[in-house]
Formats: sequence, C-alpha cells, structure tokens
Amino acid sequence: MRIVSIVGAIILTVVWIAVGVAAGPGDAAQGKEIFAKSCGTCHGNTGKGDGPAGAALNPKPKDLTDKAYVSKLDDTYLTNIIGKGGAAVGKSALMPPFNGPLKEQDIKNVIAYIRSLAK
Repeated sequence: MRIVSIVGAIILTVVWIAVGVAAGPGDAAQGKEIFAKSCGTCHGNTGKGDGPAGAALNPKPKDLTDKAYVSKLDDTYLTNIIGKGGAAVGKSALMPPFNGPLKEQDIKNVIAYIRSLAK
C-alpha cells in the first residue's frame, strides 16, 4: 500500500511540474514585437500583407487584419502554419516554418497579436 502511495505521489508531482511549465496564454504585446521581427518582412508590421518582401511573393501574404478571414482560423491551424510553415497545412511553401527560432510561447504570443489585429 505504501508503494502505491509513493508511486501516486510521484505521478502527481510529474504532472504538476509538466502543467506548471506548459506555455501560458498568448500575450499580444510580446507577440507584436515577435511579429515585427519574424513576420513583418512579408506581412508588414501592421499585418496587412504589405511588407517589403511580400510585394515580390505570389501568392501575396494574407491580410491578417481581415476579421472575416482570421475569425475562421482556429489556434491549432495558426500554430501549425506559423510553426511548420505553409506547406504543412496545404498552403504556399513560401510561408516558412518558424518552430526553430520561435518557441511554443512565442507562437502563442504571435497568435494573440494576430487576433488583436483582426478586431
């Protein structure tokens, strides 16, 4: 019985630690800074798809201020396209993956910023 209690305590501790270090909700202010550095070249700093590199791309980067468009995108989709790139979700391979330079919390922050653009 004592072993079962010890094993149970260990499992609860591991779960508690895992939950404690999991990424929290996104912070739009931090996401804005990350977006400017990582996404602004193509999407523009205001998210309209008018960044300096975006002009040369075909297809053009999406306008992330378009509420009708962004409201259809769930967080899983946005996490995948930001983290894994456009090709991973059936979109243009010109959208590169950012899962190397950006951590999970960074991506959540960018998503929060994107959602704030489309209000």
